[in-house]
Amino acid sequence: MPRFFADNISGEHAVISGGDAFHIGRSLRMKTGEKITVCSNGTDFFCTIMSISDEEVICKIDSSRPSESEPSIKLRLYQAIPKQDKLEFIVQKATELGAAEIIPVLTSRCISRPDEKAFEKKLSRLQKIALEAAKQSGRGKIPKVGGMLRFSDAIEEMSEAGIALMCYEGGGERLTSELFGGANATARDISLLIGCEGGFSAEEAETAKSHGVRPIWLGERILRCETAPIAAISVIMNLTGNM
Repeated sequence: MPRFFADNISGEHAVISGGDAFHIGRSLRMKTGEKITVCSNGTDFFCTIMSISDEEVICKIDSSRPSESEPSIKLRLYQAIPKQDKLEFIVQKATELGAAEIIPVLTSRCISRPDEKAFEKKLSRLQKIALEAAKQSGRGKIPKVGGMLRFSDAIEEMSEAGIALMCYEGGGERLTSELFGGANATARDISLLIGCEGGFSAEEAETAKSHGVRPIWLGERILRCETAPIAAISVIMNLTGNM
């Protein structure tokens, strides 16, 4: 059953507008009476199409349930900004794997150093990539791609999470179930920091540790900055029973 996202859910009806409405009628050539799934804020609404136009599709809600595809944890990925279009790839894969939010971070070793205005122009494209990946992977929510943060601000945010982790090439704890057990067993809010091509400086690593961010280790092999988040998120989702 085709899946679409919509914010306009009211009573017994769901309204899909914009490009998705055009896609339903023109590309998919769907008709009134056909079934469709509308997702909103982690809930799947199973609907019947009542009317179709290029501007909006109005559906009757037949039933609903919490989305089974959403993880039980809220994982925020803090990703140091990489070169070229690697961030687009990272946003796509992090969305597929269940990340709740992706926050680009400017660290001391980032080669790509856009100013805030220049980066703002990229956000709409990154958010669109998250939307399309959420549709493809059957997510019940669209991850938010946040505005660019400086390293110090990112660390301050991460220090408020239930569990804050940093992939560090200088060594750290293995990603095992012990990290998410004991006193952390009920922590559902996880922050994960990944470096750019040059990793983190020793000063940044010490700053992160002083704010309670725990360094983790992904093995003897050095992973590319676009591979590390895929590996780390996959392991975390598995260890928390979400994969």
